[in-house]
Amino acid sequence: MYAILDIETTGGSPKTEKITEIAIFFHDGEKVVDEWSTLLNPEKTIPYFITGLTDITNEMVANAPRFYEVAKEIVERTENHTIVGHNVKFDYSFIKSEFKNLGFEFNRNTLCTIKLSRKIFPGHLSYSLGKLCKDLGIDIHDRHRAAGDALATVKLFEMLQSSQEGGFGDELLREPSGRYKNLNEHLTVEDIQNLPEECGTYYFFDESQQLLYIGKSKDIKHRVLSHLGNTTTKRAMELKQRIHSISYELTGSELIALLKESKEIKDQRPRYNRAQKRSSSYWGLYPGKDEYGYITFALKKISETPYDPITLFNNKKEAREALTKMVGKNWLCQKLSGLYQTDGACFHHSIRQCNGACIQGEAVSTYNKRAEALLDSLQLDRGNLLIIDSGRGPDERSLVRIEKGMYMGYGYLSVNDAYLGIEEMLECIQPALDIRDIRQILRNWLKNNRVEKILYY
Repeated sequence: MYAILDIETTGGSPKTEKITEIAIFFHDGEKVVDEWSTLLNPEKTIPYFITGLTDITNEMVANAPRFYEVAKEIVERTENHTIVGHNVKFDYSFIKSEFKNLGFEFNRNTLCTIKLSRKIFPGHLSYSLGKLCKDLGIDIHDRHRAAGDALATVKLFEMLQSSQEGGFGDELLREPSGRYKNLNEHLTVEDIQNLPEECGTYYFFDESQQLLYIGKSKDIKHRVLSHLGNTTTKRAMELKQRIHSISYELTGSELIALLKESKEIKDQRPRYNRAQKRSSSYWGLYPGKDEYGYITFALKKISETPYDPITLFNNKKEAREALTKMVGKNWLCQKLSGLYQTDGACFHHSIRQCNGACIQGEAVSTYNKRAEALLDSLQLDRGNLLIIDSGRGPDERSLVRIEKGMYMGYGYLSVNDAYLGIEEMLECIQPALDIRDIRQILRNWLKNNRVEKILYY
């Protein structure tokens, strides 16, 4: 016996969202023998965009039963039934979550019509319910409503079943296991198997080939699989479901993968790359001098000044914590570093952790020598250099060029050309813009990682 079902929800994550509608068609393997459906009060507001998709409003569910009021009926009706759904993992995870909130462990065998369709009806561009039913001539009434989608799944299930003499064999019902069990309906095992276990950048596209996300990894296949297995947030699940195709570019060097990822995110602004698109929210550390000649430091939001900071932080809290450590390590003045507002001496001076620059009690040259040491530790190398690191294969090396502390670009060099002079090596570099995020990447990388060689010229 089969319980072919569909649900509508307030969002994509079973951990934070709730069911608003459920419909179940009970099937004996030959025909529908019973059906049951109801709206559910999710006990939270339905987002506007969800209402736009499903036409289910807050007013419609206001007097509907809560899940706990129909839980017993669902348990009894689905007993000894296999739960069938189109992307059944989504529906089943929500139902299990609702029961878990009630302190009950709901367990049923499941069958996914997307996975069956891929095996029995290969070659379709999309296996989403709407696209597949259109290809197969199955009419869907009330799309994105539970009963309409569940009934379309019934028709698809019967078509799949009738195409197999003797019913579904064990090889069809067997679920993908191990690292490939979390694929969405648009991706095949072959799509993932074809990804390299090497360093580079990767790109997720939707059904219209619009870029959704850019990432980098030392192992592209492993990282993509981690995306597909991420169900911790609504945004992660939404991204997973929207991926229709994946491409990649090998870089060999992880540093170049970082540089490439940062630039392309800013150039192409994919929808799901939040962190680097929102660089205007970063805080920067800015040096200066006071009226007496002491070097000062100030933390400012980078959107508030046209000048480049000497280093970047993700937020104000992180910036203050980092600067506090730097001030302590270099025995600098809290007041001159913008960490203590006063007209007199800073707090550290009162506990003998400041030599008195805040009240002109320390020689400017002596104080500035320690402040300059901090500045030097935060700057990119001010010379002209080439960072030489691994390439995309054993016969290649990557090059990153820095000139007078500015990033100039990267390129690749054949090991057969290792005898080339500096000028010829520089010709391998593809020019690039020097921007604050790139300098931060380079600064952090050179501080925390080894490269094969740094060549000064």
